[in-house]
Amino acid sequence: MGRIGWAVGDRETSLTDGWRLSLTPPGACSGPAEAARLADWVPARAPGTTAQALEAAGRWSRAAPTPLDDQDAWWRLSLPESGRRRLRFDGLATLAEVWVDETPVLASSSMFQPREAEVEIPPGATLWICFRALKPRLLAKGPRARWRPFMMDNQGLRLVRVSLLGHMPGWRPAVDTVGPWRPVWLIEAGPVRADDVRLRADWQATGARLEVEAEVHGARGRLELHCAGAAAAFEPVGENRFRASLRAPEARPWFPHTHGDQPLYDVRIVGEGIDIGLGRTGFRRVDVDRGLDGKGFALRINDEAVFCRGASWVAPDAVGLGCGRADYEPTLRLMRDAGMNMVRLSGAGVYESAAFFELCDELGIMVWQDFMFANFDYPASDPAFVEAVRAEAASLLEEIQGSPSLAVLCGGSEVKQQAAMMGLAGLAWPLFDEVLAQAAREGAPGAPYLPNTPTGGSLPFVANEGVTHYYGVGAYERPLDDARRAGVRFASECLAFANVPQPETLARALGVPAVHDPRWKARVPRDRGASWDFEDVRDHYLRRLYEEDPYELRRRDPELYLDLARKVSGDVMVAVFSEWRRRRSSCAGGLVWLLQDCEAGPGWGLIDALGEPKPCWYALKRVLQPRQVLITDEGVNGLSIHLINEAAEPFSGELRLAAHGREPGPIVDVRRMVELKPREAAELSGFELLGRFFDLSYAYRFGPRTHEAVTAQLIGAGGEVISEACHLLAPPRVGAGEVAAELAQDASGWTLTLTAERLQPHVHISDAGFRPSDDGFVLLPGEAKRVRLSGRQQTAGRPEGEILGLGGRLLGAYGA
Repeated sequence: MGRIGWAVGDRETSLTDGWRLSLTPPGACSGPAEAARLADWVPARAPGTTAQALEAAGRWSRAAPTPLDDQDAWWRLSLPESGRRRLRFDGLATLAEVWVDETPVLASSSMFQPREAEVEIPPGATLWICFRALKPRLLAKGPRARWRPFMMDNQGLRLVRVSLLGHMPGWRPAVDTVGPWRPVWLIEAGPVRADDVRLRADWQATGARLEVEAEVHGARGRLELHCAGAAAAFEPVGENRFRASLRAPEARPWFPHTHGDQPLYDVRIVGEGIDIGLGRTGFRRVDVDRGLDGKGFALRINDEAVFCRGASWVAPDAVGLGCGRADYEPTLRLMRDAGMNMVRLSGAGVYESAAFFELCDELGIMVWQDFMFANFDYPASDPAFVEAVRAEAASLLEEIQGSPSLAVLCGGSEVKQQAAMMGLAGLAWPLFDEVLAQAAREGAPGAPYLPNTPTGGSLPFVANEGVTHYYGVGAYERPLDDARRAGVRFASECLAFANVPQPETLARALGVPAVHDPRWKARVPRDRGASWDFEDVRDHYLRRLYEEDPYELRRRDPELYLDLARKVSGDVMVAVFSEWRRRRSSCAGGLVWLLQDCEAGPGWGLIDALGEPKPCWYALKRVLQPRQVLITDEGVNGLSIHLINEAAEPFSGELRLAAHGREPGPIVDVRRMVELKPREAAELSGFELLGRFFDLSYAYRFGPRTHEAVTAQLIGAGGEVISEACHLLAPPRVGAGEVAAELAQDASGWTLTLTAERLQPHVHISDAGFRPSDDGFVLLPGEAKRVRLSGRQQTAGRPEGEILGLGGRLLGAYGA
């Protein structure tokens, strides 16, 4: 909806440019009079951070960040207007004092709480903000904690409402967030304005329903609420306060993009000579299905079951924490392209701006919103702290109310898990079970609320009840079949690996030997104090699945090692999501940790710090589409073929099952017409499709194996391959032969058609100007594969690149 909590109808001026910044020791200047005598100032912008400004001035480096929370940071700006105004600060990090000239305006002690004040601005006035050093506050004593999370570098963080980013060694660079990290506004009251707006949009059995309550100042006569071709009169409910409710029979429901459309409708207050826009909303209903045993967690959107898949978001800009549409849109579009329909804003990060939700509304991506609490024992017995939390939650929910993408609210991350793992049981959780639960009921009654994740079961983190953070396959190095054996119901975190970026990203942004160069190792994620890191986890599966010793392979063939490292995390993700998306699976969702890296290297991200998808992103894209074919190995029961149609329309097409050796031409090739109803999933036995015995999974081992790969294709009515799943029967090895590449252009853009002489288990398309629609895929011998090429810039010209196999072996080229 945008900034719906604001007074709509005011004139707003963003105070963006012209700021100056100076650093002092803590307490060196008590106020503007002393700060005005400082000689060393650098340019700055808002929204922005002190680190961002210093970096632009060449005085600070994200490659070797120096602390900033042990100094006072003074920001000043010559105000462009005078007169009666309202100053609004969307976010001040963190201990801030504000003056106009030498007149105190306000003080703030929360990074997450917007603040505003009415001021009289004299001509030529200066706005001053002092961000006091946070480090002394973090050393202060508070209520005794029942446990201490070792992953944090300062236990005082639990007492101050500040992001944990930069304070978790092994997770992100140690960048201190200091400054006006969200926009600063100068606001002049309009003659007609709507203030304190409360909006609820809902989809019911009878259709769309909208309720709006607001203070309206300066209006005369009858006021009406207009939305989606419907109108209703506002009724007075207090002084200058009005309420209206309407039903919109012409409105259609909002769905995540995997299940339907995303219609959005303008909401307006209309009266005599006035038309106040409140932004846009969509109509949807969210319910939680606990399953027949009452222990599950699955979402139903408008009474349709939705398998939620996506990733966790932690601000990828570690320095500036960008909050504009341009900061979010490329990454969110990549989410949608990959078939992801949910993003989780983790409690270890920051709240994102209204622009984030507006994009998710448009793109059909559901948002799981954590409140910003993680791991700590927060001082819930401190009345001032609790009141600050209430205000923080109310501000967030006021800003995003009416956003149909908001699907789940959660009190925070791994707090109850942390206590349980410390052996603490039977604890009361008033902050999550009462304070934030009440805020969610009042501010977002249409979104289900969870007190914390993981949650459910005899211990919070068991996988077969409620919501878990599942790392059985992953950090706990369980075999792949644990994804089924664990009985996961919903994984709001899972599948964290040190995912290796494409070779082009490494060459451009890191350029050091893999693994044991200190600069590489510094960018491998790890839990503080652990004797292992997430590269070790990835290498465990490389050894288990590919029968290669990572240590020996790195010494023998470092390029091959990197390619297998790129491939293996994607293969593991494919195996797990193929299990979880089966019709008979107990799982209703999985959110990978993490969506995007904040620095180039083998981070958790599916997308690298330059915005390029990693090979594991492409692997997930192949198993997360709304119309999908999947393969699972059922042992002596052979291979099962799973068909999924999440769309609202039926599917009619063809299913192809084929087995290939290393030479061109399938050994087995059968086709069957299939029809899937809307929202239908089906499971077929490979034996049933063949109509005879053929050891597809090589479980019986009657003699030498004759085939290397089994593929299933879902083919549309026009002959196009909608989805393809490939099951390799042997570990990937460097393939012989070449790949023919044919480049063609049509009205939709460029297409690359690839044909291999021999089986290629991993094919990479390297093109500086164009991004392929698929990459890191298996190329079957004699089978043509078509890949769309999209320009990374609007004027990309003609594609030109190389086709590379495992170990960087050149297989072919195109466009030269």
